Amino acid sequence: MELFDLTGKVAVVTGGTRGIGLMMARGLLQAGASVYVSSRKADAGQEAVRELEPYGVATFIQADLGKESDCLLLAEEVGAREEAVHVVVNNAGATWGAPIDDFPAAAWDKVVDLNLKAPFFVARAFLPLLEAGATGEDPGRIINVGSIEGLRVPEWPTFSYSSTKAALHQLTRHLARDLGPRHITVNAVAPGPFPTKMMAAMLESEGDAITATSPLGRIGHPDDMAGVTVFLSSRAGRNVTGAIIPVDGGIELTT
Repeated sequence: MELFDLTGKVAVVTGGTRGIGLMMARGLLQAGASVYVSSRKADAGQEAVRELEPYGVATFIQADLGKESDCLLLAEEVGAREEAVHVVVNNAGATWGAPIDDFPAAAWDKVVDLNLKAPFFVARAFLPLLEAGATGEDPGRIINVGSIEGLRVPEWPTFSYSSTKAALHQLTRHLARDLGPRHITVNAVAPGPFPTKMMAAMLESEGDAITATSPLGRIGHPDDMAGVTVFLSSRAGRNVTGAIIPVDGGIELTT
């Protein structure tokens, strides 16, 4: 359907080799875009490209986005291949859990660097490429992956994770206001539980209890994340900016 068609568009998905990032990359490919995915690990990148191959053209670029230099390198590598980029998805992230008395400073630094600083540096690095492909009628898109843990107080001692996700939501709004005049929309999705490696152990031990907290009685499916990504990236979502969209079956409303 033309309203959701991304044929000819170029997208970049950081942390796009597994979990929610892979779901988003798959959705963009199915809508017709070509997609670059990044990860720290080369073997994960090649495996993801093989998994995505049935859906379209995916290219892997290795980058450790906890370093500003690699945020710049990622944009340079894509820019060497493309004249413009239409969608940038900031999905790369990390988490850490520990009691307050034992929570290490290094864990704060790691999570802040990847969850909060990297989305800013990636967005800034890609601005020339986004502007090259953007118009008033078809703006460039930045999609940040937040979390419902940035909208509520988590039950678990993931202090740095929830704090950085809440900050990322605010950064999304700030960037949306700043970049709107440059024909770029900035939105965030706030996923709830999805079947990812990060959630695997928790879903195995508490899956039924977590599902019971959802008004819809379910956890996320890969299509749910693919769908919201395509909406925000396509003509259907071109007038949406500064939004934080929970994709959680309503769990955030009940906890």
